[in-house]
Amino acid sequence: MKKTSLLKAAAAALALATSAVAVSAVMTQPAVADVAGSKALVDAAKAKGTVGERNNGYLGFVSGAGDAATKAAVDEINAGRSSVYGQAAAKNGVSPEAAGISAFANVIQPKLKAGEYYQDASGNWVKK
Repeated sequence: MKKTSLLKAAAAALALATSAVAVSAVMTQPAVADVAGSKALVDAAKAKGTVGERNNGYLGFVSGAGDAATKAAVDEINAGRSSVYGQAAAKNGVSPEAAGISAFANVIQPKLKAGEYYQDASGNWVKK
């Protein structure tokens, strides 16, 4: 009888410890990035002329560094673009830089809205 109770107690302790570790792991995981929120913030900054499209395929500040929230949103989107450019580069046998430049010329620039800023080939900010 004592052996059964001891086994039940050990099993209960193990289950409790396992669930505590699982909860602890979930609680310490970083929050999922809010890409939609970052995109909305960047789109608003682009409409205001604060953020523009650089000729290397990344976002940049037209003037100044922007506020912390906008900088974080730009950094998040640029990190995502970097990942995509790296994958495209590996697939096509080119450098990530070449993939970013190609993405700017073939995908990003044609989709710019009137009033948004982009960099020309010389790196000057131009308003569409």
